[in-house]
Amino acid sequence: MLNIVNKKMSLPAKLINGGIAGIVGVTCVFPIDLVKTRLQNQRQGQQVYKNMMDCLVKTVRSEGFFGMYRGAAVNLTLVTPEKAIKLAANDFFRQHLNKNGKGLTVFKEMLAGCGAGMCQVIITTPMEMLKIQLQDAGRLAAQQRKPAIMSTTKLVAANTVLSRSYNVGPSSAVRAVSATQIARELLHTKGIQGLYKGLGATLMRDVPFSVVYFPLFAHLNRLGQPSQDEAAPFYWAFLSGCLAGSTAAVAVNPCDVVKTRLQSLNKGVTEESYNGVVDCVRKIMHKEGPSAFLKGAGCRALVIAPLFGIAQVMYFIGIGEFILDQSPLNYLFV
Repeated sequence: MLNIVNKKMSLPAKLINGGIAGIVGVTCVFPIDLVKTRLQNQRQGQQVYKNMMDCLVKTVRSEGFFGMYRGAAVNLTLVTPEKAIKLAANDFFRQHLNKNGKGLTVFKEMLAGCGAGMCQVIITTPMEMLKIQLQDAGRLAAQQRKPAIMSTTKLVAANTVLSRSYNVGPSSAVRAVSATQIARELLHTKGIQGLYKGLGATLMRDVPFSVVYFPLFAHLNRLGQPSQDEAAPFYWAFLSGCLAGSTAAVAVNPCDVVKTRLQSLNKGVTEESYNGVVDCVRKIMHKEGPSAFLKGAGCRALVIAPLFGIAQVMYFIGIGEFILDQSPLNYLFV
């Protein structure tokens, strides 16, 4: 492993590391993320899936193996800048908060994480917005096929946006729709703010997540360093990323449930619509109880743990530094 503990930070290299880490991590855990979205969007009395395994089995049976990767294209496209911004911004803020070279206090580590979380939502919000529509299409189609949930005369969703793509009869297959089509329709009907629906809830999730994750990872990873001048072994970075990521993921899961509900444009005919974060929290609490805020928590922990474990390994190996060192464009970044 490259020793990059005391190496001067190269922002382009950090961006490359973050992007590669995001692509590798998302490819590995995307099916569980799809399950998380579908479980979080289920309402009481309208359950299509019993649990994580039931959702995976039913998804493969009805949509095939690649059905588990519905929405992966937009995630893989946007996760590169998203992860790059998140990881590089945290390093950037940590470096500037540590100008005296004496190390960071826990408060400053949390402050750096807060800055990273606020920066990443520029990409995260539209990415999640598009991904959720694609991931949840299969759940809506499965719900429409259940006669106990709705009759064939009630197949028009409450929200008309994108209804041409998703709302179909029980004997029809779900029409394929791309992220580009969804983005175009949102921009046409609602403008740029359509892609940033749920921005407040995304900030509520990502800022606390980063505030918890980055300081916790830094302290766990520090325990594995042979000395102050040496990096921790790659397996220790992986385990630290997994533990810190799963802890932060479960801690902010209620915010993730709210964000997922707000960003789901298409709903079943009896599913609730929400007017903002406060209204969403109130209606979930009243109709589904506090336990609804923990929906998908296990899946989210299973997604985030390896995602950030893999991300930290790729990040700390220093592939970005290696690529820039070998590139003829290296002189531009020196």
